[in-house]
Amino acid sequence: MVALVYLREHTTLAKIAAGFRISESTAHAYTSTVVDLLAARAPGLLKTLRDHDADFVLLDGTLAECDRVGDGRTDYSHKHRRHGVNVQVVTAPGSRLLWLSPTLPGRTHDLTAARTHRIIRICERQGVPLVPTSDTRAAAPGSPRASNAGPLQELTPTERTRNRALAAARAPVERGVARLKSWRVFRRSRCSPTRMTSIAKAVLTLELQP
Repeated sequence: MVALVYLREHTTLAKIAAGFRISESTAHAYTSTVVDLLAARAPGLLKTLRDHDADFVLLDGTLAECDRVGDGRTDYSHKHRRHGVNVQVVTAPGSRLLWLSPTLPGRTHDLTAARTHRIIRICERQGVPLVPTSDTRAAAPGSPRASNAGPLQELTPTERTRNRALAAARAPVERGVARLKSWRVFRRSRCSPTRMTSIAKAVLTLELQP
């Protein structure tokens, strides 16, 4: 329960210790131990794809903000204008979280992160179609792409219809990211960025519980 409160509410260890009537050092020991145990049970992407047999999966990246800066230059995301870490999120068509990547520095582009974690290649190997976001679609040959109108041009009705269909198809992964952020430890973590990979794996293990 101590670890769950820490991950879900991201309450300070001092408040957790007071609430459970334990010492702050004990609260820290409990959270660290449980997070590590849960992280060790998190599946890899290949096992996840084999176990869930989804018709297709969706991919998006998000920034998990951290208030403790590791390397100030690499941890700063110019896109979000925040310090944090990059997390790649894979969801099922119904928005269920299937896999969370190890974290990378916040300035890492989603396309670079997808290639680093070999997400596209693993999905292709398993024969699972991947619907990427606009930031990662360049890494997925043959994936559907939205149409953009040029200067002084308008999209055709067919192009507008296709864009709406693609937006609807990608909506589940956006809801999946929102579900991830319901774990408040991902909103503004008070731990070192190097600790966020274990936290992401721990949350994934909890999310995959039936």
